[in-house]
Amino acid sequence: MFQILSIKGTINFLRHALPISILSLILVVGSLASLTFKGINWGLDFTGGTVVEMEFSQPVDLNQLRSVLTSDATDGAVVQNFGSSRDVLVRLPVRADIKSDTQVEHVMEAASAIDPSVVQKRVEFVGPQVGKELAEQGGLAVLVALICILIYVSFRFEWRLAMGSVAALAHDVIVTLGVFSFFQLEFDLTVLAGLLTVVGYSLNDTIVVFDRIRENFLKMRKGTPEDIVNTSITQTMSRTIITTGTTLVVVVALFLKGGTMIHGFATALLMGIFVGTFSSIYVASFLAVKLGINREHMMPVEIEKEGADQDALMP
Repeated sequence: MFQILSIKGTINFLRHALPISILSLILVVGSLASLTFKGINWGLDFTGGTVVEMEFSQPVDLNQLRSVLTSDATDGAVVQNFGSSRDVLVRLPVRADIKSDTQVEHVMEAASAIDPSVVQKRVEFVGPQVGKELAEQGGLAVLVALICILIYVSFRFEWRLAMGSVAALAHDVIVTLGVFSFFQLEFDLTVLAGLLTVVGYSLNDTIVVFDRIRENFLKMRKGTPEDIVNTSITQTMSRTIITTGTTLVVVVALFLKGGTMIHGFATALLMGIFVGTFSSIYVASFLAVKLGINREHMMPVEIEKEGADQDALMP
């Protein structure tokens, strides 16, 4: 006997679903426009270049180091701390007219002018061809992840819920990429890792909501699909708040104190958490309702027993 659940005390989330969905559509269109006309500010991981890691005898002022990197060979250099305030990483773009060794020499000369005791710890060169391959493989990784998720949710859920889940994931990826494109934030391998993490985080949140929706469709005998969806979202909201809150504490700490190396990763996660949380409600669930999800779609398929037709003919 199914338990009859009460819908009293339910928050009507879907009341604001239409205007928020329109806002989401505007964000997606704007993101696609930004990606088309402005593109992505690819980091040296994808464009290629030279990386020089140095250790100073004392904490160094990065602005002072940038001011002495004035030669033509060091034009476009990215200077950032690497670990401690005494360790500095300098990223140099590929130059067709200047060799990598020459760029490294100019960097060390500029650093020696600030601290004669500076030590060169590491030099790495990423060719433009390798960077191009990384960009292609990174895009392929995101595409394969979305396809695998599409296959997974198609088998686990009714197709209307699956469509809502995939639409929410695509929404999260496009909007996050659009933010990086619009503000021309550097997109490197750490950001790509953050983007894939956002996909997993958003999917997990959506599946929790959808599992409760499927369960309540079988338990609640009264109420429209909108009522059941609102009840399911309300019941899972405490879990969403706790999960999002604890994750935000860590991500904000990484964003503020994690340093330049993982700043892009933290930015992608910060954007993805906010976008992924509301997309689970106002994109995935709302789309499933608009596609006509109802109780009959959630009922298990009855399998006819062998010989049942013969038993019906017996007196």
